[in-house]
Amino acid sequence: MYFTDDSLFPELMKPTIITAAPYGPEWLPGDVEDLPLSFEQQVQAAVDCYNAGATMLHFHVRDPKTGEGSSNFDHYNELLGMVRKAVPKMIIQVGGSISFAPHTEGAKAKWLDYDTRHMLTELDPKPDFVTVTTGSTLWDITQAFVPGDADGTHLADPKVAAAWSGMVVDSLPSFYIEHLKRLRKNGIQPYFVPGHVHQLEIIERLIRSGVYMGPLNLALCGYGGGTMGRNPFDWMEMLRRTPHGASSVTFWSSMRGNIAIQTMATVLGVNVRVGNEDNIWDIDKKRWSTVKQVEWAVKQSEQFGRKVATADEAREMMKVGVWYDSAEETLFNLGLPPNRKEGHKGFLAYETDGRLPQATGVVTKPTSIL
Repeated sequence: MYFTDDSLFPELMKPTIITAAPYGPEWLPGDVEDLPLSFEQQVQAAVDCYNAGATMLHFHVRDPKTGEGSSNFDHYNELLGMVRKAVPKMIIQVGGSISFAPHTEGAKAKWLDYDTRHMLTELDPKPDFVTVTTGSTLWDITQAFVPGDADGTHLADPKVAAAWSGMVVDSLPSFYIEHLKRLRKNGIQPYFVPGHVHQLEIIERLIRSGVYMGPLNLALCGYGGGTMGRNPFDWMEMLRRTPHGASSVTFWSSMRGNIAIQTMATVLGVNVRVGNEDNIWDIDKKRWSTVKQVEWAVKQSEQFGRKVATADEAREMMKVGVWYDSAEETLFNLGLPPNRKEGHKGFLAYETDGRLPQATGVVTKPTSIL
């Protein structure tokens, strides 16, 4: 992203898109008070977050019988239909991990196989987005925890925490290339979630090769343990390397560190994500429900001077339903330099006719501004 002299004026920023993540697949019943269990509760969580100001829902499904995250696609289709009916304008972003959360001793944080994850591209009704990882990496959410972060939850058990510490995002080219093709075929847009700058580079290569052709919506993910941590220089470098024409950029981080990260996102003109999937504590180390976090994000944005996006505005900003038909069209719309033509030497830029713009006819003197 490119910052000009006026980029940090809130009145010139686009409205803030707030994502709510209320389903916390890492938690068990009793870990957090606002954890929705039944399908009705899970729908109500979406409604409550929408009414509080969140226009995008990070979607997971919890099996009401076990209280654990579900990998049953009948559950997905059923709950998707219920949420669509309850909040028809809310943008639904399905979490593409489909992981078995390790809730017992000896369990492992395991992502399901590629064929199972590809089934997300055939959900009915269709979500607006499915998150897509690009590159396998350790994704240890516990590594950046500080003492007290897991208090009162089953993650306070060192054996469970150890199981979570071994979670590896399995995302080889054989997965994400095929997944992107299937998403396009089914009219579902990808929501990219790079955890460090080299995964962002992979996304650009996918764009330059024409594997992905469309608007770019992505989250910069900083949970530590294989992804970015909380060093602001890393966040700024990721943001600097993000294509200038990206439709939306959202910061994702965890626990009380997420409060600082989302504050930084608001001031920098990008978007925020809150909810019990990322954080369960307020700045005073007291429990913090997802709805309260959404309300905080709304208040923070408004106090800074940024409008909070409506659902219609968020859909327009994210170009929901828009696709491009070539790598060249995608590069141009994302503000990226064109691909190198055969024989071209030097840095890449779009060609112009080389002529100076015509004068407007207004007479002025350079010294008039001195």
